[in-house]
Amino acid sequence: MNRSIRIAALALTLCASAAPVAAQDQNVPLAVDSIEYLLTRGTFTLPDTLMGTRFSGDRTKRVPLFFPDGAAVLVKWAPAPKGGEEFNNNPRYEIGAYELQKLFLDQTDYVVPPTVPRMLPEAWYRTVAHKVVPTFRIGQSVLVVLQFFLYSVTADDVWDEKRFETDSVYARHWADANLLTYLIDDKDQNKGNLLISQYPENPRVFSVDNGVAFRSPPSDRGERWSWLLVKRFPHATVDRLRALTREDLQRALGVLAQYELQGDQLVPVEPTENWDPNAGIRQRDDGVQIGLTEGEIGDVWRRLVDFLGDVDKGKLTVF
Repeated sequence: MNRSIRIAALALTLCASAAPVAAQDQNVPLAVDSIEYLLTRGTFTLPDTLMGTRFSGDRTKRVPLFFPDGAAVLVKWAPAPKGGEEFNNNPRYEIGAYELQKLFLDQTDYVVPPTVPRMLPEAWYRTVAHKVVPTFRIGQSVLVVLQFFLYSVTADDVWDEKRFETDSVYARHWADANLLTYLIDDKDQNKGNLLISQYPENPRVFSVDNGVAFRSPPSDRGERWSWLLVKRFPHATVDRLRALTREDLQRALGVLAQYELQGDQLVPVEPTENWDPNAGIRQRDDGVQIGLTEGEIGDVWRRLVDFLGDVDKGKLTVF
């Protein structure tokens, strides 16, 4: 059995054995809660070599994580740069986009697939990748963003204006995706960042690369997705956005992850109060905290208010 078939078979085994609730659909064949648990807390081993997602030497990797029961989950593996962020490699923004959608979308409609931070020991990471350095000034640990690798999706023909007008399910998924890219101010219109399900009965639209967003400088691929490209939006989505407050955004996005220095390792702990709302990477001698800044959250809030204002003025409609 070749490696790709083995990975798919093991993933199906995991779906059957590890999910406490039903699988979502063909694109995400495992419950979100189960995926998050495995990626954040599960013990896994890696293949001997980490293969680039798009080409040999690519910064992001397509990696099967092998779990003790013989199952596997395929992920996009993205190590953080030294210091925790740089242009087009910003874990805060990737995780922030994933967490923001939770405030107004159901799990079965998530636009961003499960995306979590994982802090790994530098020495362990070096067994499969030699050019590894600790991410922060304290601890011998490396921050990696793990994103569930979607099944049966394509980057071709993601947008179809005629279909948007005639297919209400497609329109709902596209409108939700566009709302998210608008709220996070997505500035990277690179083909492959937006994907669509190959199952026509449930044409989910996904945004899988959200590092050039929020207050990031724009990429050279265009900023079209930072605007509202459609004029109709699902009634349920609009209602949930209306119910949000700025305080809700602050609670969800202000502290995305927190780590405590234990020995020479940074270990995840339950988030405490925001150490510094004006900084995205917060380092102390005893730990690290990451989140969106007050200004970045304020930008999301202003876009949300503008969107609802346009709905109220009749510039945008709901269905």
